[in-house]
Amino acid sequence: MTVEADIFRALKGLVGNRVYPEEAPAGVELPFIIYQQVGGDPLNYLAGVPDKRNGRFQIDVWASNRTDSSTLSRQAEDILRADPVLSADTLTGMIATKDPATGWRGSSQDFSIWFTN
Repeated sequence: MTVEADIFRALKGLVGNRVYPEEAPAGVELPFIIYQQVGGDPLNYLAGVPDKRNGRFQIDVWASNRTDSSTLSRQAEDILRADPVLSADTLTGMIATKDPATGWRGSSQDFSIWFTN
């Protein structure tokens, strides 16, 4: 399984399977979650290729109001940290945002996740 599939598996129950890489499809129902890799800490060996990779993943939660967005964001953090496969480390505190065009409320947070090739 890929790290992206593991993120989907871990978070899908919060939002009825509405977990998407990079952007949500047009007309998506609220709430939903977007994830994307925004960097990481690569391992470099003198010989050979490492069997682990590190990714910095940004998790964005979108909902119709601030309370729901913040609550889902905290739940997502707890799930990612407790998941036995992902064991994510929290890198940033939650950042609240608002989409001016839709009025949706968002929450963004970054995590470090180690995974196999």
